[in-house]
Amino acid sequence: MDVAAIKQAAQNYEKDMTKFLRELIVIPGESCGEKGHIDRIAQEMKAVGFDEVVIDKMGNVLGYMGTGSTLIGYDAHIDTVGIGNIDNWTFDPYKGMEDDTTIGGRGTSDQLGGIVSAVYGAKIMKDMGLLNDKYKVVVTGTVQEEDCDGLCWEYIIKESNVKPEFVVSTEPTDGGIYRGQRGRMEIRVDVKGISCHGSAPERGDNAIYKMADILQDIRSLNENDASDSNEIKGLVKMLDEKYNPQWQEANFLGRGTVTVSEIFYTSPSRCAVADSCSISLDRRMTAGETWESCLEEIRNLPNVKKYDVVVSMYNYDRPSYTGLVYPIECYFPTWVIPKEHKVTKALEEAYTSLYGDKRIGPDVTLAMREARPLTDKWTFSTNGVSIMGRNEIPCIGFGPGAEAQAHAPNEITWKQDLVTCAAVYALLPTMYCK
Repeated sequence: MDVAAIKQAAQNYEKDMTKFLRELIVIPGESCGEKGHIDRIAQEMKAVGFDEVVIDKMGNVLGYMGTGSTLIGYDAHIDTVGIGNIDNWTFDPYKGMEDDTTIGGRGTSDQLGGIVSAVYGAKIMKDMGLLNDKYKVVVTGTVQEEDCDGLCWEYIIKESNVKPEFVVSTEPTDGGIYRGQRGRMEIRVDVKGISCHGSAPERGDNAIYKMADILQDIRSLNENDASDSNEIKGLVKMLDEKYNPQWQEANFLGRGTVTVSEIFYTSPSRCAVADSCSISLDRRMTAGETWESCLEEIRNLPNVKKYDVVVSMYNYDRPSYTGLVYPIECYFPTWVIPKEHKVTKALEEAYTSLYGDKRIGPDVTLAMREARPLTDKWTFSTNGVSIMGRNEIPCIGFGPGAEAQAHAPNEITWKQDLVTCAAVYALLPTMYCK
């Protein structure tokens, strides 16, 4: 395998990739409004020679290259978040910016750069004759991830019956290979009260006061240690083999957390006692935690058991840009692929064959990148929650850009990352199928 030729081929496409990315930036594409992105990606796939390009009923674009029996996937969600306060940007987030090394604009790291590198990685496979009867690849530009991680892949797997042998997530990895992430779920807690006139609050039953007690329990769940003296043992307990058979992977991914993200109430007026109060919880889960265990954990808190409380999970049912509604629970499982798995080893071999055993990147990123192991994990959540978390299809991450750029003003990515990722993507199937 002429790895030098693959590296050069990727370098030769830097200007094409930069142009493609900049053209995507100028098209707004927030969740449920991605049609412009999808159409432009489909156009590029056809232009560079994909064998088949399909836009499914949800609005995801799937581009196929090759005819082999083993299907290998490369996923990029192509929706973005909004721009936030425009005053925090030093350049127009949709016109973008470019200099010798960087490209700026909403979605450059999270994660339009990933689809760009994946499309050109597949093109390099075709250019260099790397496609054979052993495998074909599918590059997916997927929708609604920012709204509901993994929903797109639930549809692709269950409705379109597309089931790759494994999938590379092209979310940003700061030059590293990522083999897992904590999961998350969105929990709602509701407590009832009885309203009365505010001049005589003793006649009623204030739901906000009840919730105040519950909030302290939730705070303790997040902040306490796991000592026997604590009635509420903290979530840190899952890092201990005493409480968690999967404690080693939990230590790799990091401990779970819980925080209150929203609070609501009802009351007849500002002169009355509140007759209901509700909160939303953002729950991050480590290895060994499930949606059932997380709900039960909240239900067993002392003040939740004391009051008439309903603990439930949110559902997502927002229509895609095509109008399709595909409802699902707001549960996004933890997933981690073993460090000795064939997919992990194949991606590590592809990377090290091209670039050595350390992370690389532009000079401004090197100190941070080289301080971290080559193979690590994400802090945030990805479509892997469906691919591997729900459907047990091996998933691994390698993508251009930086996790810290996600959702931030003045978002940028690096041209060198686009090139590096395209080369690794092109070599990976050969390493896996050899």
